[in-house]
Amino acid sequence: MTPDEVEAALQTAFNSCDAARCPLTDMQKQILLQVMEQIQGNCDSSALDTANPLDELTAEELEIFLQFVKTEEQQNRTWKVQLLNDWLLETDSGTVQFIRDRYGLKWLYRVESYHFDKYSDIEDALKLRVGDRIEISNSLWEWVREDGPCKREWFPCTVLQIDTVSNDDDSFTNGVIRFADGTEYQIQGICEWNRYNWRWPRKDEG
Repeated sequence: MTPDEVEAALQTAFNSCDAARCPLTDMQKQILLQVMEQIQGNCDSSALDTANPLDELTAEELEIFLQFVKTEEQQNRTWKVQLLNDWLLETDSGTVQFIRDRYGLKWLYRVESYHFDKYSDIEDALKLRVGDRIEISNSLWEWVREDGPCKREWFPCTVLQIDTVSNDDDSFTNGVIRFADGTEYQIQGICEWNRYNWRWPRKDEG
């Protein structure tokens, strides 16, 4: 998570506390923000980029955790925000309480969407949402061959729009993305036949 994403997640958690009529004091909010900044500052980015934190879970823990993520995403909730809300409200997280007890905030901070790519059962369960940062391949607009003059390259962009199109027999998803230079591009079937042409951002690649 980027600093902006962390702050947004915490703000969502603060709002949830207010809605639940257990508002945090300004001092508590400040402490949480400082803790997250400290974790970010102390993390060794070179080590984090190459290690997949999901590999640190036992086989049983991994199965339970992946099922939790899948369920949260299917219910249109962001799994990481849900865990942060539980922790801030001191609510038991049920089957994934072990994440808080054994691994903590530092581990949670390290988990990025692309870490799930290793686990094919969960990769497509992570919903693509407006505002997500992804990377798309140049194979969307040019002929790419591994042994040819045009090789597969990845370009960062932000998701602007997601639309589900339905007909009598099927449904598919179209997406509009924006590159850093402001150029916008529509990708038809972004979650179906063009899923191969985008990925979650990778920290370990420049």
